[in-house]
Amino acid sequence: MVRLPLTPAEVERGQRLGALLRRARGERSMLDTALAAGVSPETLRKIESGRVATPAFPTIAAIADVLGLSLDAVWAEVSRPDGRAADPAGPDRAARARLAS
Repeated sequence: MVRLPLTPAEVERGQRLGALLRRARGERSMLDTALAAGVSPETLRKIESGRVATPAFPTIAAIADVLGLSLDAVWAEVSRPDGRAADPAGPDRAARARLAS
């Protein structure tokens, strides 16, 4: 099976996902986070760096769970077409604020 090249929008979304996970991880080590999520540290590193722009859903679900992120909040952050910067207080707060307005 031939994998189609990613679109620029998919690459950008992958970069936003990586940045979100890095911010959410904070001071927690990459190794601890990856092991708690049941993924390899290399996989987490590739996702955070944007090298894996379209990771598997179970992988993101496991990482989000370990970081205390809801999948709704993750999607709200990475799928914004306008490219607005994330709320520094965290993705869940930013998502709730958008829903409230």
